Amino acid sequence: MSSTPATPAAAGAAVVPPLFQGLFDDAAVFPPGNLPVAEAVPAHLAHRAAPYADAVGPLLCGAGRLGELAAAADALTVTAAPAADGTGPRLRVGLVLPGGSSELGPALTAAAPFAVAGVELATRDAHEAVAALDLLLPPDVPAAVELPRELLRGDGLEEVLDVLVDSPYRAKFRTGGVVAGAFPDEAELAGFLTGCAQRGLPYKCTAGLHHAVRHTDPATGFEHHGFLNVLLAAAETDPKAAAEILAERSGAVLAEAVRSLTDRQVTVIRNSFTAFGTCSIAEPLDDLAALGLLSPALTPQEDR
Repeated sequence: MSSTPATPAAAGAAVVPPLFQGLFDDAAVFPPGNLPVAEAVPAHLAHRAAPYADAVGPLLCGAGRLGELAAAADALTVTAAPAADGTGPRLRVGLVLPGGSSELGPALTAAAPFAVAGVELATRDAHEAVAALDLLLPPDVPAAVELPRELLRGDGLEEVLDVLVDSPYRAKFRTGGVVAGAFPDEAELAGFLTGCAQRGLPYKCTAGLHHAVRHTDPATGFEHHGFLNVLLAAAETDPKAAAEILAERSGAVLAEAVRSLTDRQVTVIRNSFTAFGTCSIAEPLDDLAALGLLSPALTPQEDR
């Protein structure tokens, strides 16, 4: 593995750098975006056909909306129809199951017409969630387990991470929402990130990470973590060091830190922080281009 700094984008080449490949799961139908499913499907297919497609993960869909998703996809003849190369359905879907393990079996059945790219299972009992996934999840489908943040305080975090590290599943952590209390502070998020790093446990995040750099939303006053902050903190095993990175508000400082990453560091970071859900694909790509970390050719055409 190279020990030289990893170049975020080769000069003149419109290539999504490895640090950002598959990072942005399409959560367009979730708050605060709330895009109608009938609009989210063609928009997602457009993302998957765009020059920046390598940055885009699956379309996330809640268990209760799979009927809408099937209808929207049927209208575009993309559900059961194989892709042109014969590899399978064109629409890759990540199943979000807020209702726990009882939703798993029915959701997998309802999602049969799609290419299921992953399952995100919310639960209050990590042991029970792991048992259900072991029983019902197809072996080639990855999964992430999310527990309420109130259960991840103190010894609760250590216990949950210990359960997951002995399983094939990732952790999932909520980094925002539609109320101020849904946003963890730097210390809380650093505790989760470093707890996972210490165990070699991969994870994904969700909500509140639409922008690259930590900031205060001018409309709501909510403190948002930046996804670049989280990426750079992902390799830390010391909570204080991780919290300092999460608190950084200078895009220039973060961009320079990204430019100095070696190939090995990029691999370590992305083996830890695998993806996050964003209701906008354009916003994070535009932020990266503005910071000089992504070619402007790899941002949505309508934004240029």
